[in-house]
Amino acid sequence: MNQNEIKNIQQNAQMIVGGYAFCIMDNNNIRIIDLHKPNHVCIINHKGLLLETNMDDIEIALITDLWTKNQKYILESKYAEIL
Repeated sequence: MNQNEIKNIQQNAQMIVGGYAFCIMDNNNIRIIDLHKPNHVCIINHKGLLLETNMDDIEIALITDLWTKNQKYILESKYAEIL
C-alpha cells in the first residue's frame, strides 16, 4: 500500500486511535486497519465480534480493547450522520 492510499484511509476513517484506523463499512461493520502495517486488517461488527482478520492474537486483543474503550465516539458520529 502506498502513502497516498494510507493518507486516503486516514482521511476517510471515522476514528483513529493508537495507530489504527476505524472505518465504518457500507454494511455497518467496522474495518480496522493498522496504519503502520496496512496489510494488517480486521473486521468486527458494532458489538465488537470479530468477523474476519489476518492479525495475530496480540493485535486482536489490542484492537478489541481500543474498540471497547472508544466505540461510543464512533457510534455517536455514525448516528449523528444519519440524523
